[in-house]
Amino acid sequence: MRIDHLSRALDQLGALIADVRPEQAGLPTPCAAWTVRDLVNHVVDETYRFAESVETGRRGSSDGDYVGAEWDSAFAMAAARLRAAWRAPNAMERTHTFPGGAVPAAWAIGQQTTEFAIHAWDIAKATGQSLELDPELGELALGWARENLVPQVRGAEADGFHIAPVVTTSDDARLYDRLAAFGGRQP
Repeated sequence: MRIDHLSRALDQLGALIADVRPEQAGLPTPCAAWTVRDLVNHVVDETYRFAESVETGRRGSSDGDYVGAEWDSAFAMAAARLRAAWRAPNAMERTHTFPGGAVPAAWAIGQQTTEFAIHAWDIAKATGQSLELDPELGELALGWARENLVPQVRGAEADGFHIAPVVTTSDDARLYDRLAAFGGRQP
């Protein structure tokens, strides 16, 4: 994946967040125990954590409530910082250090794009928006996920995992439903 794919994933997610209505804040999402507001806050926080990782090579811990009353503005600010971080000189040469080890920048772009594509589906599904999302991003994200979201990184949240086991779905299911299922969601 490339930076332009990441940028498209940010645009897609930003458009979905902008269309969330205030009365939808408390709705449940496909992400266990998160409301729509919790999920949007997570996405904004993750975007800042990703920017930090691109800027420094290390990811800090999640640390708060970012969305306030203007969710779309909060996400737009975080997305702008992430885009700027990737445009900085030497960003593509930087190694990213995570608790599981060091990864190259190209891997980080794939991971970020994939997470944003899955969360786009989460938000669309929870708020009744169209699930017909960017097909190229969906294919790229599904390919990245199949290669990288191996069984060893999956499990119950209570056991310290952030990615649930794969949910079985049919081969003819919609693309983003297959991506969500591979991401541990029930389509």
